[in-house]
Amino acid sequence: MPAAEVREDQVFAALASPVRRMVLRLLGEGGPQPVTDLARHFDMARPSFSEHLRVLREAGLVSESRSGRQRLYRLEGAALYEVQEWLTPFERFWRDRLRSLSDVLDTLDDDEP
Repeated sequence: MPAAEVREDQVFAALASPVRRMVLRLLGEGGPQPVTDLARHFDMARPSFSEHLRVLREAGLVSESRSGRQRLYRLEGAALYEVQEWLTPFERFWRDRLRSLSDVLDTLDDDEP
């Protein structure tokens, strides 16, 4: 399997978890944050939360840096951009479908007395 497909699979697997999606949302809205601040939002053991962060790091969705004794996590946009690019053809599909539905509804409106 090509490396790009492996990475794509990792990204989508990481996004499959509601916990990891919430971490991404928190980082997107609040900017870089220490692990302790992120962990406060979840009712789980620290090792379990660390595993979620590891999956996000390995998928390239977040990065980690150290600031003194704290580990700061930040959102990485490149992997999310790849997801958006992958979804683009589906956006066109739904836009075309909705346009077709709109045309049908317009025709029905024209037929009313």
